[in-house]
Amino acid sequence: MSGQEFLEVFEEDDGVRVDAFVADSLGESRTRTAQWCRDGLVAVEGRPAAKSRRLARGEIVEVSVPDREDPLAVKVEAVEDLKIVAEDPDFVVIDKPVGVAAHPSPGWVGPTVVGALAAAGYRISTSGAAERQGIVHRLDVGTSGLMAVATSERAYTALKQAFRDRTPTKVYHAVVQGIPDPMRGTIDAAIGRHPGHEWKFAVTEDGRPSITHYEVVEAFGRASLVEVHLETGRTHQIRVHFSALRHPCAGDLTYGADPRLASTLGLTRQWLHAHRLGFPHPVTGEWVDFESGYPADLQQALDLLRDGADLA
Repeated sequence: MSGQEFLEVFEEDDGVRVDAFVADSLGESRTRTAQWCRDGLVAVEGRPAAKSRRLARGEIVEVSVPDREDPLAVKVEAVEDLKIVAEDPDFVVIDKPVGVAAHPSPGWVGPTVVGALAAAGYRISTSGAAERQGIVHRLDVGTSGLMAVATSERAYTALKQAFRDRTPTKVYHAVVQGIPDPMRGTIDAAIGRHPGHEWKFAVTEDGRPSITHYEVVEAFGRASLVEVHLETGRTHQIRVHFSALRHPCAGDLTYGADPRLASTLGLTRQWLHAHRLGFPHPVTGEWVDFESGYPADLQQALDLLRDGADLA
């Protein structure tokens, strides 16, 4: 069944070709979405788009999808470990557990933030694509921590703009292998699709500008606890940048972490947590700030490091 898809370009997709963006967003092959562009089925801001057209964040891509099922519906499903950190008439701040996606996407069959909030009785903003309503920024499935979700239309508009303008403060904590040198610094390296793996990212010459600020909080020899401030918000940015420095996040086997260290620390995912989130209230403009403690698996790994676990 054919239908219309309206896809908003988030910051992490800024500069991506339209055929690649549509393919990733809808779970289609690049060959097929390129043909859609040639057939005039893809428009950006209301104008037909060539397959090589580069997108800018905030743009809306309209796709007339042929012979395809309707967009993924939100599955209302309770998530026991999802915590409500703050409630407001205009937004809700959650502490997202690992294994939960921000919103439905092709190929993902697990729980989502949108579905969990619906199950808990929260009304979410109806702005945005049907499966992404209320979502103003995202966390990876394998990353835990703080997320803000808009519950009113005015909040959605204001918070989306704030995140586009990089006004919010996003602070992550990560345990990385080894001790970065220097122990405080900035990683300024463009990130793009990995040339050999479409599902991975890498530091590339033709990637999009990406800036990460970090400071070592505790050093344990084989690993370090670092505080990370993101200036940009690319997909997998922290994981890619520290992997490029040869200090991958502990447990992040996708980006080169040592599986023996992961096993010693009991990690089944990357040690990465969205620890603090601050932003201007979407209505009053007053600055609000929230903090999240480490979930059990990350705390256990950190305790092992602090207790001098045998990391040989």
